[in-house]
Amino acid sequence: MSGENSPASPPADAQPGHANAALVLASGEVFWGQGAGAAGNSVGEVCFNTSVTGYQEILTDPSYAGQVITFTFPHVGNVGANPEDMETVTPAARGAVMRADITAPSNWRAAEHLDAWLKKMNLVAVTGVDTRRLTRLIRDGGAPSGVVAYDPDGPLDVENLIAEARGFPGLEGMDLARDVTCQQTYQWDTATWALGSGFGQLENPKHHVVAVDFGAKHNILRCLAAEGCKVTVVPATATAEEVLAHRPDGLFLSNGPGDPAATGEYAVPMVQGVMATGLPVFGICLGHQILALALGATTSKMHLGHRGANQPVQDLETGKVEITSQNHGFVVDRDSLPDGVIETHKSLFDGCLEGIRIEGKPVFSVQYHPEASPGPQDSHYLFKRFVALMEKP
Repeated sequence: MSGENSPASPPADAQPGHANAALVLASGEVFWGQGAGAAGNSVGEVCFNTSVTGYQEILTDPSYAGQVITFTFPHVGNVGANPEDMETVTPAARGAVMRADITAPSNWRAAEHLDAWLKKMNLVAVTGVDTRRLTRLIRDGGAPSGVVAYDPDGPLDVENLIAEARGFPGLEGMDLARDVTCQQTYQWDTATWALGSGFGQLENPKHHVVAVDFGAKHNILRCLAAEGCKVTVVPATATAEEVLAHRPDGLFLSNGPGDPAATGEYAVPMVQGVMATGLPVFGICLGHQILALALGATTSKMHLGHRGANQPVQDLETGKVEITSQNHGFVVDRDSLPDGVIETHKSLFDGCLEGIRIEGKPVFSVQYHPEASPGPQDSHYLFKRFVALMEKP
């Protein structure tokens, strides 16, 4: 019954009593929850990842720079955290959103609780969110800007958080490779991990690869070392002359974050200069997009992107289907491929282009992550293909 003495209904964005954290979108929609990890606010593009395992590898993938990661799998934290599963030294992701409270670790490799690790890495997280509703929102409307906020001591200022989310410019036009690349050239000789023995060590290199670090995951470098490659890692801004001064047998273009067209302003001339020498080239993710730009193709922002370790891709030249690990929000435009550039792989989710090669030249790339980490490892053969190209006279 209504009346002048009836209590007023609380506003829709009023902070519930149980909540001390939230994901606040630029639209004004608020997902209340409980905080985890570091206290504070962090703004970025909100995306979702469909992987069932590998949350630590996902959170440390430099390709997530500028992004808040929503985990669609509801149980996160059950294997804890450990130093072996880091894909970079300092995580570039802006924060995380989870369905349930962080699970206590129950794994012999766990070195610490995920919550403690998040605090140490200064990553803000919110748990208790209806991630199914959030995922549908992203699926239907595209990746929104948002702020993940956690304040254990006081109420959140929703209006200011909405303004902060609306002030985020989005990833289109952003060159984020500069933010995550190495600052100086270094050598890499650690190989892949094996149960019972840990990481391997390169002892007798057969080839020398220069890897351009646009935000390289460590497991990519490990996979190269496991195939007998001495790896020299150079910054994203390296020139063709600087790359060739190392006298490599092949050029590798790594994964990374941001808009490939922005990074391509300085990376494309380098790739074109190296390709002119006939050197074998292999690109992954952002490296694939940079290679395509260097060949004269174009890229565009996707509606929501591909992020997960369960993405089916078909090799158009063999008919084989691979289950792949992916993380990208931009795509190479199929119709822009010039003559002589062959499409080699396509997504079986939405049909988008997933791989290319140059006819008659030792140059190829894929959009997905053959190094996995987390798995699957269906596409490890691509590293062997790169090595085979370097072995040809």
